[in-house]
Amino acid sequence: MIHADVGIVHPGSMGARVAAQAVAAGATVWWLPQERSVATRERAAELGLRPAGSMAELTAECAVVLSVCPPAAALDVARQVAATGFDGIYVDANAVSPRRTEQIAEVVGSNGATLADGGITGPPPREAGTTRLYLSGDDAAMETVRTLFDGTLLTPVVLAGPAGRASALKLAFAAYNKISYALAAQACALADDHGVLDDLRDLAAHLLPGTPLAGPRQLASAGPRAWRWEPEMREIAEAWRASGLPGSFADAAAETFERWEAHKDDRTVTSERLIADLRGRGPGETT
Repeated sequence: MIHADVGIVHPGSMGARVAAQAVAAGATVWWLPQERSVATRERAAELGLRPAGSMAELTAECAVVLSVCPPAAALDVARQVAATGFDGIYVDANAVSPRRTEQIAEVVGSNGATLADGGITGPPPREAGTTRLYLSGDDAAMETVRTLFDGTLLTPVVLAGPAGRASALKLAFAAYNKISYALAAQACALADDHGVLDDLRDLAAHLLPGTPLAGPRQLASAGPRAWRWEPEMREIAEAWRASGLPGSFADAAAETFERWEAHKDDRTVTSERLIADLRGRGPGETT
């Protein structure tokens, strides 16, 4: 069992489950309830998280701070933590580019904190073998974080080399995985425009079973998550361009996901609705 104080900012659906694994390992996990929803507060209480009165209190109590937030907020969260004078281990486990990781390392390092670059793959950890936390950067910091989650439902995987490698791996996987949803939606929208959507799905079920193109429910699952995926695509586009690659695939996916932001956390949205949103009309409407 680990006996340590760990802070998490800010526990959404993924962050809360990550925090729960630290609690299960024996850590005391602190969080900030200010300006959080009733549902988030109830989830935190259910998982055994301890509320802090301020960011300063959280960082004063904790030797390790985990950042699990939307990519667009990652740098700002790092600045908030750094402003308190935090000098422990800062784990940025967000879907950000290696360049953004360098910026975060510079920010948190201004007070002597050490960055552990993290990348979470898979769903929120609820069962063994589904979710990994890749780590890169300072060896001692990575070992501390690895020990924190070792034996939990969140499997830590240490990558040799500098900070930024875990983020690059996360974005490389996300690029293939999530852009496939945008591509499937665009293909379906084209087929729908010509009255052959059912035929496309039948063809995909025959040749590409288990993909978003073949499964309306699978495609629909992108709708509630599009508000998080859109800024992630921006990070992927930046990372690709920094590597001398075209970023247009990710730019186009970001534009696609942006059209679905109104469906944030709406688990009832259908693939027909998402396709209609791309075409700028209601489900079933024709030209």
